[in-house]
Amino acid sequence: MALALLTAPSEEALGSLPGIRRGLLAAGNPLSAVFWTSAEGILHKISDGEATVGDVRTWLEATGTEPNGIIGLHVWDDLSERSQLAAEMHTRLVSHLEERLAAGEIDPDLLAAADAAACQAYIELQERWMTSALPDGRVPMDELLDEKDEEFLTEWDAADADALAATRALLDRVGDRPLPMEDLRRASDRLRQDIARPGWPGALLIECSGLGPDELPADDTELWLRLAAGVASPQGTDDWDAPDAGDGESDEADSELAAICAIDHFDWLAAITALAEGGAGTAASAADLAGYVRDYDPEDPEDPDGGEPGEADEPGEPDDEAGGFYLSEDDEYDDLTMEGLFLPVTSLWRVLGAIDDDERLTALGWWGLPEAMLRVWAPSGGAPD
Repeated sequence: MALALLTAPSEEALGSLPGIRRGLLAAGNPLSAVFWTSAEGILHKISDGEATVGDVRTWLEATGTEPNGIIGLHVWDDLSERSQLAAEMHTRLVSHLEERLAAGEIDPDLLAAADAAACQAYIELQERWMTSALPDGRVPMDELLDEKDEEFLTEWDAADADALAATRALLDRVGDRPLPMEDLRRASDRLRQDIARPGWPGALLIECSGLGPDELPADDTELWLRLAAGVASPQGTDDWDAPDAGDGESDEADSELAAICAIDHFDWLAAITALAEGGAGTAASAADLAGYVRDYDPEDPEDPDGGEPGEADEPGEPDDEAGGFYLSEDDEYDDLTMEGLFLPVTSLWRVLGAIDDDERLTALGWWGLPEAMLRVWAPSGGAPD
């Protein structure tokens, strides 16, 4: 009944309520006064343009036969977007809720009144079903989460492939970027010393790279690229535990890792494109990188404003179509959010010698950062073919 009312224009649904109510009463299934009052209330909110998706969702769930939108770690997709497995499990759960409702274990009137105990019991009932084995041995929660993991990995692999192809095309366009061997040697010597000492930055570099302190490559080029790739794609464990690090340092490192992991393919491509095209000396502060993301047009490798490659435009009207990533609540690109994500990146790039103390790209960074991104996006996460 609730779903049917939502399929019609709200004003028509409101007008039909008295007739539907009389018909159900005559059929011996009148529903409760609370249901009709809540139905009228939500339809009025929809008609007045005041109802949110959450309002409608809450009202549907209060019928006692509509699953919560989020159960544990699982989020139900909209009906049109559900996979065959999700559609099956949703239907099975609805049937289970209908049975529990008929048995008197669910009170829709209490749910509609937002009774805390009733709402909690309703959630727990669904969680028990989702984490219990079906007659065929499948556990709904496990099946649904495994499917989502597979979907995510497939999408991520496709994004990696696209980014790898774009970076290769970029480097073909840029041409030769010589490897400064002496700069690499000095940077590698310094990095080995940093890693040998406890705390930041060595422990964080190790965490990002997934290397153990005793597993450092002997080859300077391999060491540098492994560490640089780890900055863009942390490979370590979830629990950062630097030797002699206090809780404050550990919490800060966790925050830095979370920020790095929030930078996606589009953002990295924007930054690497500007740096590779600009060459050594290109501005590379966190604010500059955020500007490159804002202005990046993957369809047009040339600077749309005719400026020098690698120079971020002055802040102006934000580009709402910058990949649709990291939008603020007013649906505009948020420079400060993106800058905050890149801050731990630039601090580690300085340690690597990829940018200097003035936060400009070095010759080592011009050669190495694009090479590191090729490794990040290679199919196996190793050196690209």
